[in-house]
Amino acid sequence: MPTASLIDNPQINATVPLRIPALLENWFAEQGWHIRDYQRAMVDAYNRREDTLLIAPTGGGKTLAGFLPSLIALFDKPAKSRAQLKTLYISPLRALTNDIERNLARPIQDLNLPITIGVRTGDTKTAQRARQRKTPPDVLLTTPESLMLLLSYDNAEDYFADLDVVIIDELHSFATGKRGDFTSLALARLKTLAPDHVRFGLSATISKPDEAARWLGPTGSAAKILEVRSSSRPEINVLKTDARLPLGGHSPVYAIKQIYDEILSAKSVIIFVNTRAQSELLFQQLWRKNDQNLPILIYHGSLSREKRQKTESFIATGAMRAVVSTSALEMGIDWGDVDKVIQVGAPKGVSRLLQRIGRSNHRLDEPSQAILVPCNPLEAVECDVAIKAIAQGQRDGEDYHSGALDVVVQYIVNRSCAGRFKKRELYNEICSANPYRNLSRTDFNSLVQFAQNGGYSLKTYERYQRLQATSRGYRIANREQALRHRMNIGTIVEDAKIKVRRLAGPKSKRGRIVGEIEEQFIMNLVPGDTFAFAGEVLRYEGINNRVLEARPAPKLRAKVPAYLGGMMPLSSYLAEGVRHVLANPGQWKNLPAQVQAWLGWQNEFSELPEPHGVLVEGFFDRGDHVTVFHTFEGRKVNNALGFLVTRRMEKANLKPLNFSITDYALTITTLEPVDNVDALLTTDIVADDLQDWIVESPMVKRSFRKIATISGLTEQRQHGSQRPMKQIIFSTDLIYDVLMKYEPDHILLRIAREEAEKDLLDIPRLAHWLHDVEGRVRFRTLPHASPLSIPSMMQLGKERVRGKGEEELLRLASYESLGEELLAQVEKTLSA
Repeated sequence: MPTASLIDNPQINATVPLRIPALLENWFAEQGWHIRDYQRAMVDAYNRREDTLLIAPTGGGKTLAGFLPSLIALFDKPAKSRAQLKTLYISPLRALTNDIERNLARPIQDLNLPITIGVRTGDTKTAQRARQRKTPPDVLLTTPESLMLLLSYDNAEDYFADLDVVIIDELHSFATGKRGDFTSLALARLKTLAPDHVRFGLSATISKPDEAARWLGPTGSAAKILEVRSSSRPEINVLKTDARLPLGGHSPVYAIKQIYDEILSAKSVIIFVNTRAQSELLFQQLWRKNDQNLPILIYHGSLSREKRQKTESFIATGAMRAVVSTSALEMGIDWGDVDKVIQVGAPKGVSRLLQRIGRSNHRLDEPSQAILVPCNPLEAVECDVAIKAIAQGQRDGEDYHSGALDVVVQYIVNRSCAGRFKKRELYNEICSANPYRNLSRTDFNSLVQFAQNGGYSLKTYERYQRLQATSRGYRIANREQALRHRMNIGTIVEDAKIKVRRLAGPKSKRGRIVGEIEEQFIMNLVPGDTFAFAGEVLRYEGINNRVLEARPAPKLRAKVPAYLGGMMPLSSYLAEGVRHVLANPGQWKNLPAQVQAWLGWQNEFSELPEPHGVLVEGFFDRGDHVTVFHTFEGRKVNNALGFLVTRRMEKANLKPLNFSITDYALTITTLEPVDNVDALLTTDIVADDLQDWIVESPMVKRSFRKIATISGLTEQRQHGSQRPMKQIIFSTDLIYDVLMKYEPDHILLRIAREEAEKDLLDIPRLAHWLHDVEGRVRFRTLPHASPLSIPSMMQLGKERVRGKGEEELLRLASYESLGEELLAQVEKTLSA
């Protein structure tokens, strides 16, 4: 078990003597700061060469604690010594590396230290990258993808030979996913190249410290845990408003006035939303309300680099009053002047909410200030559960898992680009990464074979001949294969996008790139259509050389880009908490009065869901029989359950028509009434129906497309530009069909099936839920929709908008009108 040190009062300086130069101590004192005890403890860990996971509150100086040993070690470096990379900082965000560079530069410049810092990310210019490869800085700030790119070159052994410290920041944000697997393999390679270096992991919201410590250290050698407890608790409140909370949907338009008032009462505010589409919509709504012309900005990952950097600089200098952002601003960056965070929509996870809240008053000795804005009654309950969990010091997060095998294929090719490798040595190196500690030699051999020539069905194609076997080991087949690999390094598989050029005026053909937008959204546009992007309304002109061209249309309303990514899963912890609150009226006292009344009507009209069972409600509505399963298990589980249950309904001749999902419920319409719900929810539904359905569904093909991209079977980029999604889909679907026909036991097909079950459908969570509710199904036949079913009914039949903005507003109004109509039916029934 990893050891843990709990430091309850980070204000008290440690008295143990550590080698901290007096000049550095004095510099801290001049800034009005002092070196805290846990920061000194990190220096001590460095001296003992102990890999360490530091868990400390946001704003407490975690990053400084990680860098302090490096600054000390480099303090007396001779000014003309040979250039050697000593400290490597790995961040999941490019913006974070720029922020760290600014913060590190201050003491280095003030103390005139001979320490050089470099930043290498996807935004770094080619000339700067070349200089860094030739003359490495003392401290390099980078991302996992840029690190792996450096490891692919033939000088990697010399480049990293003198590495002393590796710092992995915001570890919680990626360690449990494929990007974490990818990073763990890079760390394993660094351990081979520089065996004596020490690793520091940093996080404020780790939910499973022991597992994170094992991930951070090499296999069999978990990192030490240093945990800092803060006495200050964030101050979190739900937005107070007299406006009626919508019964369903995710729009905050009902509370725009109050959100704007919160901006007026603060110096600067970050407003977090859960999707990019929500950010564009909310930004437009705020600017329509912005009669004082406050500097309100927008920030998300689809904006151009220049636009993102400009916004970052406005935030850092205090030149903005509010910024509407997705998760792109939730990590690490030191926005000390932000005094309030507003979360619009349900938080979906306790740790995620805590991370976002920490952006306000980004200092250890000041409590963070946050306002939560639920967009429907169930989101209000979710907010209440999250607030209580944070007050109790609870965290949630994803489970750690065995490493993804498609990532191993990419790593094998990466390793071959840097020089020859022998299978036994590479296998041992991969297994030294904790996620791959149990990788079987059989699977490894299959992955090497696939990396070499694509396997039995593809080996005759020159395109898939990536490795060459020699008497001294394996090497990359040729320069073209190495170039193709380096252009596609990474595990982030994006939906196809094209650049958006904002034309300057009514007739101008000149303009600037303002970001990227999904191809699928563009397919629904015709010239003259308007859409919201980069914080303004644009009118679509057409496509020119795979660049969308659009002109400003400030006087028109717009449809909002329907970004494909960004839907956040509901954590199991919050799902369980919501169920407990609903089942216990004594816990409703902190909920808005409107929500309490809504739940009271539900209890009187039907019943409340039980914490460990499932409430299913059936009723007749507008010609269809409707069955609502109140699962509270998130969209993935409800999606999988919908496909499986409708298959069973087909077999039972219930004639299902369609289904819709929310985080909280699955709703199915049928032509025939459902009488025996227990028969639909047996635990064997996964074993009996899953395999047949999953083979017929597009889920495995979708999963295969991502796996094929990560493993290098196809590419996202060719010759420096993004490939059209149509090409990627065509090529991967063709390969999939060939493998299914001629090599159905191919390892990539196995990986695709397993990942479709786990990542796209969350079958393990579904199976656990089915077991939990077995024998606890409560079925109620009702005269019409219950209050709890109304949000799901409002979701039924929703299609993506194809008209202009006015049509979108009419659509939203019609669904809200439907919700009010259904609630009126409940009130009428109860009063009868």
